[in-house]
Amino acid sequence: MQQSSRIKKWAVIILLTLGVSSTEVLAQQDKMYSQYMFNMMALNPAYAGSRDVLSATGLYRNQWVNVEGAPKTMTFTLDAPINKERVGLGVQVYNDQIGLQNETGIYASYAFRIRIGERSTLALGLQAGATSFRWNLSEAMLSPGGGNDPVFNTNISKILPNFGTGVYISNDKAYLGISVPQLISNNLSEYNTGDNRAKQKRHAYLMSGFVINLGSTLKLKPSLLAKYAEGAPIGLDGNLNLWINDRIAIGTSYRHNQWSTLNNSSGSGGSINDYVSDAVVGMAEIQLTDQIRIGYAYDMMLNGLKQSNLSINSGSHEVMLRYEFGFGKSKILTPRYF
Repeated sequence: MQQSSRIKKWAVIILLTLGVSSTEVLAQQDKMYSQYMFNMMALNPAYAGSRDVLSATGLYRNQWVNVEGAPKTMTFTLDAPINKERVGLGVQVYNDQIGLQNETGIYASYAFRIRIGERSTLALGLQAGATSFRWNLSEAMLSPGGGNDPVFNTNISKILPNFGTGVYISNDKAYLGISVPQLISNNLSEYNTGDNRAKQKRHAYLMSGFVINLGSTLKLKPSLLAKYAEGAPIGLDGNLNLWINDRIAIGTSYRHNQWSTLNNSSGSGGSINDYVSDAVVGMAEIQLTDQIRIGYAYDMMLNGLKQSNLSINSGSHEVMLRYEFGFGKSKILTPRYF
């Protein structure tokens, strides 16, 4: 029974992620970050070089703690300006694991940066790279005795090349960006029933934020991230961070993501009803030194996911570490909030 329950959990997570076989699910497929405002190289290639120094950021996310097969994501980004800050170069490496599905990707970014004011910069970005996609479907049987669904008979291993683009406008007090990190809709599986073939869905992001001075020691930093995946409703993340002495920040976010109904079109019955996945996020950030910054976020889910007697409803942890090289060499004149 324990093995059967484990497999069912994996199967539900896999189906929710990609929507294959006799089902259709419309949901965000890309990686999720609560601290998106500190990890924007992972969302927008035009961000490369915007911090004016060589900047390295690592992030680890453990989603739905204690749920076996739940998403675990690691990212590492490195970026820097060159050519008198007219160009930004960056690289992103990530690993995203969901149940029996595993993705490892590496992408290089290039941003052409144009001064449009005394403190403002317009950046036009491109990225290119590839993802190693592995999916051990043969282990995802829905019962201890296995099954006859051909989707689960063969494992999948693919190298998926892709490229993306973005635009990013920023100064020391505000930013606005839009991006589509992956433009190619690669096939994840060659198996299909009618129109339901597993594919990489294009995702678009709109991001913005600004800083409000509340006094000599306090600053409020609101930010917003809108996310759109092909065929799915728009998701929204709204965040407020309060900075104290430019060293400590405490904040909260509200996330609203909506999925459409997962229907079984084979006539055998069964469905996962429409639901809205909302989360409240608490986060803290500390600038330990001029070069080292750490952050932590905890997601508290407000709505669970249920299929028959299977329930998923648990919190998520996310930690971030950033190190910036070259501080103190007249490259950073003001604190960098983005």
